[in-house]
Amino acid sequence: MRLLIISNLYPPIQRGGAEQVASRITSELFVRGHEVSVLSTMPYAGMGSLRSRVTETDLEPIERFYPLNFYHTLNDHRYPAPVRAAWHMVDLWSPIPRRVTLDVIHRRAPEAVLTHNLKGIGLQVAAAIRASGIPHVHTLHDVQLSIPSGLLIAGEERGPFNSTPLRLMYEAATGRAVGSPHVVISPSRFLADFYRERGFFPKSRIEVMPNPAPDMGTRPQTTRQEGPLRLLYVGQLEPHKGIRFLLESLEGLDIPFHLHVAGEGSLAAFVSDRAKHDKRITYHGFVSQEPLMKLLALCDATLVPSLCYENSPTVIYESLAVGTPVVASRIGGVGELIRDGENGFLYEPGQATGLREALTRMAAKVGDFRAREGEIRKGMDDYALPKYVDRLEKLIGEVKDVG
Repeated sequence: MRLLIISNLYPPIQRGGAEQVASRITSELFVRGHEVSVLSTMPYAGMGSLRSRVTETDLEPIERFYPLNFYHTLNDHRYPAPVRAAWHMVDLWSPIPRRVTLDVIHRRAPEAVLTHNLKGIGLQVAAAIRASGIPHVHTLHDVQLSIPSGLLIAGEERGPFNSTPLRLMYEAATGRAVGSPHVVISPSRFLADFYRERGFFPKSRIEVMPNPAPDMGTRPQTTRQEGPLRLLYVGQLEPHKGIRFLLESLEGLDIPFHLHVAGEGSLAAFVSDRAKHDKRITYHGFVSQEPLMKLLALCDATLVPSLCYENSPTVIYESLAVGTPVVASRIGGVGELIRDGENGFLYEPGQATGLREALTRMAAKVGDFRAREGEIRKGMDDYALPKYVDRLEKLIGEVKDVG
């Protein structure tokens, strides 16, 4: 089957877990014999970047272009709010992504189009797919169709933007642009319900399908050496991800611990400075999968202290896939993956006391969790990539049959 994958970002141009999910799915479709191609973006690189062209042919051909705007989506943090607001308007209405998408569809002749995040490549991509009449399967990854920043912070649900007519106007515009794809996949029940309640995708078939877990290999079987509770934070070093909250909360933890931090972001300098002045903290910067595996093997628990509503964080899948339990804030779709006391612990977002209590419970149960590594890994069998793509293929086939 000829399939076109469209995503605002695609490795190696990436920011977070959404584009990793898109890449894993694409690779699995490729090895199953599907004729897969990808359309994504690139930062501005001269006038030639305004036209879509193949930039990589590792397995599937990847076409990229720069969707003419004030900046590339990866650079949003560099600009003030008025410029970002203007960027969102261009992203919503620019005809360029529609024109590029129609051209790619004409040349590639896909039998179905699978889209991921469209903010940053242009919402008129969806209009192009509708105009083509091709079956469209869209996968949700965040709340950005409802909130421009994509961030809904715990305790600020009725904040300045969230409770104003501006949000309703924005939702009406994005809802019309994206329309009702034939199938909408949500990795979490939380996100599916969020969009249903906001009136999105009125004619779509909505399916809840947790993201496919990455293949992390087998965790080395080692005997835990005596020492403090070993903790791991992996992810973006941004305020909404809770890294500052985490470091401040750990100051009041009355049990020995050592925190390993891996990632990049606007708070990298802050984290690096804390690590220099606190021997209980080690900052590794960005790490690839091999050193990440070593950190997961070393540590007793992975921490997900998010202050924003999460969909289905990749780091949770990565950790549980190798048998490392997770201590996370109970927010968004996180609670759908973590079973309190079985494969980790949950606490209320932003509650330092709750986080410290969860870590104290973890310290008391380290031996139990180590003994149950295999059980935790097995719990991820239902999220295996082949099973996910089996279901995806079935959905595509059903949509094609109806069409």
